[in-house]
Amino acid sequence: MKKQFLEAGKIVNTHGVMGDIKVQSWCDSPEVLLDFDTLYLSPEQPIKIKRSYVHKNCVIMHVEGVNTYEAAEALKNKVIYLDREDVELPDDLVFIQDIIGLSVFDERTGETIGILKDVNQGAGHDLYIIKREDGKKDALIPACKPFLKSVDLEKGIITVETIEGLIE
Repeated sequence: MKKQFLEAGKIVNTHGVMGDIKVQSWCDSPEVLLDFDTLYLSPEQPIKIKRSYVHKNCVIMHVEGVNTYEAAEALKNKVIYLDREDVELPDDLVFIQDIIGLSVFDERTGETIGILKDVNQGAGHDLYIIKREDGKKDALIPACKPFLKSVDLEKGIITVETIEGLIE
């Protein structure tokens, strides 16, 4: 089942003395967080974003009702969430949290490689880290063409096509 609220970043510090917070974005880029008027400290605790901008690869935000350094300091180290209903993803993109745990099937060999354990987000493309069931070392597969063929959330399967020597 897909989670309604997705981890989007972490409040890592305060910024200035007027209650601004510094957020480390866990999205594809920090700019993604600039699109939200409301984020969440928990599903029951929405926060209204009055203004935000990117500064040194983090997002500086001013939250409604947080107007002092002390109030901002109290939010430090909290995770912020976004509501998936507030996000419009293109058809070819998925939330990483939705694909962790899916089976990874190799078209070339006709076998299941294992379960997607994590996604390493690199500069060029993502790298799928696949836990293999036979106790072998994790498999690493680039999450791009020509290796990535499809992601089927309904069936719970990621289809890839490896090349000889890609997986030990």
